Amino acid sequence: MKSFIQTIALVVLLGGLLSFISSPTWKLSKGHTISFSGKGIDGIFKKMEAEINFDEKNLPTSKFTLQIDVNSINTGNALQNKHALGAEWFDASKYPVIKFTTNSIEKSASGYIAKGKMEVKNKSKEVSIPFTFTPAGSTGKFITNFIIKRSDYGVGESSDDVSDEIKIKVEVQVEK
Repeated sequence: MKSFIQTIALVVLLGGLLSFISSPTWKLSKGHTISFSGKGIDGIFKKMEAEINFDEKNLPTSKFTLQIDVNSINTGNALQNKHALGAEWFDASKYPVIKFTTNSIEKSASGYIAKGKMEVKNKSKEVSIPFTFTPAGSTGKFITNFIIKRSDYGVGESSDDVSDEIKIKVEVQVEK
């Protein structure tokens, strides 16, 4: 009986220690922007889900999983939206989510770099995404600007009318 109680005490102690080691969980709060732009195309995605565990002082335990709802695309043109959701571009009926999952997060000269897997249309590519984080008590803001190539993910055909390189800007408000 004594060893059983000692085992339970050890499990409770380790659980308590692990709660101090893990990164704080941030929830999306109101106000996020996911915009894209390039020659011949620009717009936003309106819906995103995220699991964000981030601690500036303990980056090895930090991780992100972001999912963008492809069907929430808005280019400001209904016909262009319909075309973007079609098989040639995002093929949203088969691939309704764009996903990014970190493998690691590192400090950089201007903020941080999230290294991980970007998945679009069931095609994955390892990417490094620079970002900044501005904490404000129990809230914070993540901002990133980066470029992806449509051709890496099979989004649209090669064209002189639309850039292969698309600028992405994401601003996310979070709270604990």
